[in-house]
Amino acid sequence: MDLEAAGGAAAAHGKRWRGESWRATLLLAYQSLGVVYGDVATSPLYVYKSAFAGDDIQHSAGNEEIYGVLSFVFWTLTLITLVKYVLIVLRADDGGEGGTFALYSLICRHVRAGLLPGGGTRDELMEEDKVTGRRGERPVSRVRAVLEKYRVLQRLLLLFALLGTCMVIGDGVLTPAVSVFSAVSGLELSMEKEQHKYIELPVACAILICLFALQHYGTHKVGFLFAPIVCIWLLCISAIGLYNIIHWDHHVYRALSPYYMYQFLKKTQTGGWMSLGGILLCVTGSEAMYADLGHFSQSSIQIAFISVVYPALVLAYMGQAAFISQHHNFESSYHIGFYVSVPESLRWPVLVIAILAAVVGSQAIITGTFSIIKQCSSLSCFPGVKLVHTSSTVHGQIYIPEINWMLMVLCLAVTIGFRDTKHLANAQGLAVITVMLVTTCLMSLVIVLCWNKSIFLAIGFLLFFGTIEVLYFSASLVKFHEGAWVPITLSFIFMVVMCVWHYGTIKKYEFDVQNKVSVNWLLNLGPSLGIVRVRGIGLIHTELMSGIPAIFSHFVTNLPAFHQVLVFLCVKSVPVPHVQPEDRFLVGRIGPKEYRLYRVIVRYGYRDVQKDDLEFEKELVSNIAEFIRSSGECDKNGFVEDTDRPSDKLSPVSTGIPLWEEDGDLDASASPHKDIDAQNIAPKRKKARFMIPKSAQVDSEVRRELQELMDAREAGMSFILGHSYMKAKKQSQPFVRRKHTSCFHPRGRNGLPGLIAPAAV
Repeated sequence: MDLEAAGGAAAAHGKRWRGESWRATLLLAYQSLGVVYGDVATSPLYVYKSAFAGDDIQHSAGNEEIYGVLSFVFWTLTLITLVKYVLIVLRADDGGEGGTFALYSLICRHVRAGLLPGGGTRDELMEEDKVTGRRGERPVSRVRAVLEKYRVLQRLLLLFALLGTCMVIGDGVLTPAVSVFSAVSGLELSMEKEQHKYIELPVACAILICLFALQHYGTHKVGFLFAPIVCIWLLCISAIGLYNIIHWDHHVYRALSPYYMYQFLKKTQTGGWMSLGGILLCVTGSEAMYADLGHFSQSSIQIAFISVVYPALVLAYMGQAAFISQHHNFESSYHIGFYVSVPESLRWPVLVIAILAAVVGSQAIITGTFSIIKQCSSLSCFPGVKLVHTSSTVHGQIYIPEINWMLMVLCLAVTIGFRDTKHLANAQGLAVITVMLVTTCLMSLVIVLCWNKSIFLAIGFLLFFGTIEVLYFSASLVKFHEGAWVPITLSFIFMVVMCVWHYGTIKKYEFDVQNKVSVNWLLNLGPSLGIVRVRGIGLIHTELMSGIPAIFSHFVTNLPAFHQVLVFLCVKSVPVPHVQPEDRFLVGRIGPKEYRLYRVIVRYGYRDVQKDDLEFEKELVSNIAEFIRSSGECDKNGFVEDTDRPSDKLSPVSTGIPLWEEDGDLDASASPHKDIDAQNIAPKRKKARFMIPKSAQVDSEVRRELQELMDAREAGMSFILGHSYMKAKKQSQPFVRRKHTSCFHPRGRNGLPGLIAPAAV
């Protein structure tokens, strides 16, 4: 499969919104408010409080501090969120998908620098180009040549992408804590000083527990509430902001001048620089716009932000600054926050709306974390986890129980451990800016390698946005002891897990390749393989794209019987978001026709849902049948798979032969036991028939092979799985000795008994 061709097909699928009407685009823009912008919309709750937290800067009567913070907030929101993400980064979609992995896979397809196992290694990508022979010519650049030449740069690129992914997962822990705790902090203005300390924390923890406990219901169950909540929240903060501007300081618009940023840094110096870690939080959630690109269109996200979200946030920040500029009698900077600028009569309704909006913003990052973990797992960079699809219509809505409860425990731990927004905000700020730095660096490579633009344009992009983000990154990193250590620790743990899993998967795959059995050994056994062949289909799962896995030789020497039809099934994740159904199956034959041995490679993108159900079995058999029919027309004598270049003998099957099933009644009168109770009679078995086109020329040999395949499916299908273990020798530093053991747990279907083989060492 030509990955670039697959990416182009996926791009056509991902850009499915282009031809739709403006009404559909506006509807998508409305829906994106509840899914994409919940996080960035709730940032006014804690930006000013975080900027003035501690002793970094103090609010003075001259208002240089508050005007300077407003100027920084406005230009950061404008340059980072509006210009960088909305106008530039959203264009770098990988088949309609966004996010760190989308940028990485986009670069790998153009540079051939993939290192991901199970479909992402460079050699396998080259093999997939040979399958269709459609490798496109790309303009060669120095950057591409250097990346393709040096393996160490490819590893660094993968580590860089994994770093951004780990920081997003860390953000999934911190964002719910910051958003919910900041929303609940409004209780402090309605209670006595000593009381609210004992109320805020339990209420925040209770809301977080409910939030994570409801995840298994899925986003679609409550999704219709999200957009209205965010719309009401944006309307609320913009109206309050406009009121404060008119009532308190209508000249606050002057602070939008960059001059006030200079005055701010000149007066506050080191304290002002350190406060940038809190100002940075005004752009939290910007990465979610790009990550959720696959659920919406580029135009809908841009319309929603430019026309609704951006003006509302600017009015909200200006309104808070206008109010604070006229109030200098606070007991401490701790009270410089959102709720002090809300009219007293509206505080309780606003508090309720803020809590709901915080829940919506937290929901977006939690579901995004589920999606990222699924992508990493599908590309063998994370241990296998249980995926629960919460929607029968939207394939991207998933729930991962283990990750959900882990996030809940970590979220509660940081909330109870810090108990204030200052430390939580410091931790979140470092996670957010690190992801943005990774995106900037990868985006500069996309500009050169994928868009074929001038390298000077890419360097300009990197220097302009990189300089801004490095400034914020340094301000966040300096607060390592004040909470910033949390995302570093979390990302380090996840990075170790991903790297170890990736390394182990690569070593396991190399071991399987080195110890695979030659086809000549199989041919010497004869059509019966030296054992009794019984009715049924045996699916032998393997990671190999060519050759015979070593575990199969153990089968042949230890089992007295084996299935009539054997299929070596390789489920392969490729670094593209989606693989079209017509490109999903590659089918080939191992040995002559009478052996009834087939190889099937099933390819999925990192956003595709991998099937393992009756429908998948039906598609699998249908595609094998179509291969038998088409190969019968092209090759009357059969062929033997060439182990040196196996991919040339694998045929892509665009559409399988339709499989028609009917219920077959068992004839109870034919049974010798006339007195058997009807409940003890075996269940009805479905009879399968292939719907061969009338125009197809099918000879008797092909019909006989199709009939055997059909009979084997009616008898049942068994899945044969293997387990591998890696053990290090005591004296190995750091090299390892791989110990390969296999045990098989087939599961029968339609009455086919399971087969258990002893472990092979």
